[in-house]
Amino acid sequence: MAWNEPGSGDKDPWGNRGNDGPPDLDEVVRNMQRKLGGLFGGKGGSSGGNNNSNAGSYGLGLIAAIIAIIWLLSGVYIVDPAERGVVLRFGQYATSTMPGPHWHLPYPIEKVEKVNVEEIRTAEIGYRSSGSRNGGTIHSEALMLTKDENIIDLKIAVQYRVQDAGKYLFNVRNPDLILRQMMESAVRETVGRSDMDFVLTEGRSAIANSTEQLLQSMLDAHDGGLLVTSVNMQDVQPPEQVQAAFADVVKAREDEVRQKNQAEAYSNDILPKARGQAFRILQEAEAYKSQIIAKAEGDASRFTQVMREYNKAPAVTMERLYLDAMESVYSKSQKVMVDVENGGSNVLYLPLDRLSGNRSSNPTRLDLDSLNYPSSNTNSSSSSSASRDDVRSRGGR
Repeated sequence: MAWNEPGSGDKDPWGNRGNDGPPDLDEVVRNMQRKLGGLFGGKGGSSGGNNNSNAGSYGLGLIAAIIAIIWLLSGVYIVDPAERGVVLRFGQYATSTMPGPHWHLPYPIEKVEKVNVEEIRTAEIGYRSSGSRNGGTIHSEALMLTKDENIIDLKIAVQYRVQDAGKYLFNVRNPDLILRQMMESAVRETVGRSDMDFVLTEGRSAIANSTEQLLQSMLDAHDGGLLVTSVNMQDVQPPEQVQAAFADVVKAREDEVRQKNQAEAYSNDILPKARGQAFRILQEAEAYKSQIIAKAEGDASRFTQVMREYNKAPAVTMERLYLDAMESVYSKSQKVMVDVENGGSNVLYLPLDRLSGNRSSNPTRLDLDSLNYPSSNTNSSSSSSASRDDVRSRGGR
């Protein structure tokens, strides 16, 4: 409505006259109270008080029902497969729930905390994998004393997970920190029962296994709901100040092992050969022994047989022995037969130097084999018969 519209008098658009002051605040408040009272069942200024009262009661009930439904629905929760739900009733542990949808009494009566029981957690002793100085080394944790009073620099990591969500939340305050402290205590105790050489060389797996068992027993004693899955020895070495000396010691040990291996290899190579050679010599000796014995037995048997025949016919046996001896000598030597004319007897020459084995004793001698003697069938046959008669005549003498 326009200002000072005709027919409106001196009223402004808000219903006030031009000479009136600002609206009465008390009147505005009273009007609002009357309207709210009519809505919620209060007494209004109109004749329909009962209707307003019924409508107000219905509105309050509807609002209360909606609030109650919302409050009850706030107690619905879902637990993931890798989690466990822990229900707290007025801050005290009530029960644990498995994965799936669940409902609990809404806040402030009950509330739910979810714990991931499948997550593999890691605690590092002696180093940090990220976010630390000096290459990740924590010297206050890494330096440990061995049984023989030597200091080593050891880095070890433990992997664990939550086994019981209720115990994890309520039995121990800050269980992850407690596990780290127990881990450091367990590894120091295990190293303190071992010599330095054992820890630095072949004892790494044994140290890790002993530490895992000791740590798990300590966790079970505190009933913290944690389960150790593995303990891994990351690195172990002497302190940085004496690493050079220890490197020389390790190199000397390696040289010792290498020399022993080379000696073992040489021994494994030479001993079988020596055993084989000794066995061969023994076999040759056995063979020579058998040969000599057999030959001696044969000679003795042959001599006995000849002796038996000699006793029967001494002359015939002696001539036969002589002929056999001459045949064996003549068959192995070169012979030169000189045919002498004018009725003389043939001359048989034997190379005595060759029979004695001294071929070079007389370099200026005449080689009778190179002479060209006249040969004929008659002369050769007569020569052979003459030589045979000569031999027989000599044997007769």
